[in-house]
Amino acid sequence: MAEMDLDREVEQLARAQVQVLTWANSNYPATLRHVYNPPPVLYVRGHVEKRDEWAVAIVGTRQASAYGKEAAHTFSAGLARVGVTVVSGLARGIDAEAHRACLDAGGRTMAVLGCGVDVIYPQHHARLAAEIMEHGALVSEYSLGTQPQAINFPPRNRIISGMSLGTIVVEADASSGALITAGFAGEQGREVFAIPGSIFAKSSRGTNRLIQSGAKLVTGVTDVLEELNLTMVSEQAQAQAVLPENETEAVLLRHISGEPVHVDELGRAVSLPIAQVSSTLALMELKGMVRQVGGMHYVLAREGKATYTIE
Repeated sequence: MAEMDLDREVEQLARAQVQVLTWANSNYPATLRHVYNPPPVLYVRGHVEKRDEWAVAIVGTRQASAYGKEAAHTFSAGLARVGVTVVSGLARGIDAEAHRACLDAGGRTMAVLGCGVDVIYPQHHARLAAEIMEHGALVSEYSLGTQPQAINFPPRNRIISGMSLGTIVVEADASSGALITAGFAGEQGREVFAIPGSIFAKSSRGTNRLIQSGAKLVTGVTDVLEELNLTMVSEQAQAQAVLPENETEAVLLRHISGEPVHVDELGRAVSLPIAQVSSTLALMELKGMVRQVGGMHYVLAREGKATYTIE
């Protein structure tokens, strides 16, 4: 009978396209493996990758204000642009805003669920969950078919913090579940960050109290990156992130820097027809290699768009 149950479970996992990760798997999240009481089994829809070790959690209230949503969007998009994976819980409010902003910025995001990964909760986040699976993963320690129950969410929060180098609390009331995540982060030896809010806002009572208790007040993504000892990679690595596809692009890149240069000047410098230079620059701008800064002047787009890695 036990063998029949196992066969049925394997079939269900295959149909749902779910991976099962245990401590024995090399792609079990390394940051989670080393916390107290790591889940022995993780169910995954999507893909966990090595680069997801560079992850930061963003959590907060379901009743997010316009300020909270904008803050979550700003931090999540900023982290995504420098290659940091954003972890959250797929809940309404701050969680959903963090996932959406990360995806819109072209980043990777992971949603940790308090139910089975085949049960999307809340249901109206089904489309968001599908996008997360394409550019990250849905993760849970609960078996397929497990329905969301209040008792499931505090344990789920230890996974959110455990998969992350640090946790950012955006907005949270005094009894918010986001504070449970922050508590786990502190117990796991991870950094806890809080975005300050109005002293008159109910949704900021928890975050402001975290700051009073020693959480690091952050007002921008740079604060988080610096605190987590994330440093810019070398200029050579930055340059390799934008490679020319042909000789014309290569020649133009040698004559474009952080200082604006006019298209006519570029044409003279590379001895190419202006029409060819202009059309190539237009394509390069679409690829994100250069930027036009007005009056047909161009600069390298990678200026100010450095990527980050762990020291």
